Amino acid sequence: MSRPIYFTNKVYWSLHDMAIGAGSMQQFTFLGPHHFEWKEVPVPQLENAGQAIVHPLAVTRCDLDLYIANGSIRMRDSPFAFGHEIAGEVTDVGDNVCTVSPGDRVIVPFQINCGTCANCLTGLTNACTSVPAYSAYGLAQSSGREWGGGLSDYVLVPFADAMLVKIPDTVSLPVAAAISDNASDGYRTVAEPLRDYPGADVLIVGGLAQSVGLFAVQAARALGAKRVVYLDFDQDRLAQAKALGAEAVMTRYEPDLPVDHQFLVTVDASNLPYGLVHALASTAPCGVCTGVSAGVQIMDGLPLFEMYMKGITYNISRVHARAEIDSVLECARCGHISHQDVITTSVPFSMAAETIADPDSKIVFVQDQPS
Repeated sequence: MSRPIYFTNKVYWSLHDMAIGAGSMQQFTFLGPHHFEWKEVPVPQLENAGQAIVHPLAVTRCDLDLYIANGSIRMRDSPFAFGHEIAGEVTDVGDNVCTVSPGDRVIVPFQINCGTCANCLTGLTNACTSVPAYSAYGLAQSSGREWGGGLSDYVLVPFADAMLVKIPDTVSLPVAAAISDNASDGYRTVAEPLRDYPGADVLIVGGLAQSVGLFAVQAARALGAKRVVYLDFDQDRLAQAKALGAEAVMTRYEPDLPVDHQFLVTVDASNLPYGLVHALASTAPCGVCTGVSAGVQIMDGLPLFEMYMKGITYNISRVHARAEIDSVLECARCGHISHQDVITTSVPFSMAAETIADPDSKIVFVQDQPS
């Protein structure tokens, strides 16, 4: 007998019935700032033997999603599927898929990558050349192609063997979802610099990249940083950072903010002009500063001459999500990092419209339970 799934007050048939038969599903859809609807759209179908269908069970809200939802980052008022930090269950696979099977719990990396192009083979998975640039779930306006969204009954994974990562039994679905993007983003900001400078002090300039900065605190602590200092203007995030083991310092990012200490490893998660300037000015000679967003875009006042004289390396890039996931997942599996401690709120999928723009540091949406 088919098991009913109760979803936003509508009854749907079992996962098996939905996966193998044509039909419709519910998709959480962006229409404009503070304007989202659950739309009925066709269920994705396998198009070739290397693909898979995944039923999302947990979707964490990316830091970027908050600002798209509340209108701080302007998008065109044209519909697109929303949500891209996905963990779920495989429901169907093509004949050539070798790494996963129906019933497996998996992480779905937010970026689409083929695993076989020159960029993917060298770990540059955010720049896969087999798909349009910036291809990702939940961000169709970036690439110009709709890949679906995590807050849906199903998503199509076009390169199943390259993309999907099985979730160990000891790792929860909310943690696995966060690892698909923001947790891996925070990890990569400090992982390579701490390999070059073992035990170095780390400065994290926190702010609008809310959870990424906190995940960076966790990673720095786990990877052996001697001292982790976290700056922010938000009391709740400062309290979280302190609980995660950082020295938390209330800071307003203003011109000519004094630099108290030089750090070989710095992270700009502020997404604010004077936060970036402070992170760069606080980077020690021959140190590394990593920026996790491009919200500042064009600005005057970057200390380029000082950076040149000190020999600072400034990295700014989207995370290569698939290339980072295995290391971050292993930290979660072994208990070296408790990513759950960054997740502040859990709500069912059916409440996404009411809560998507809430200011919490990290929200996880979980699939509604059968009644």
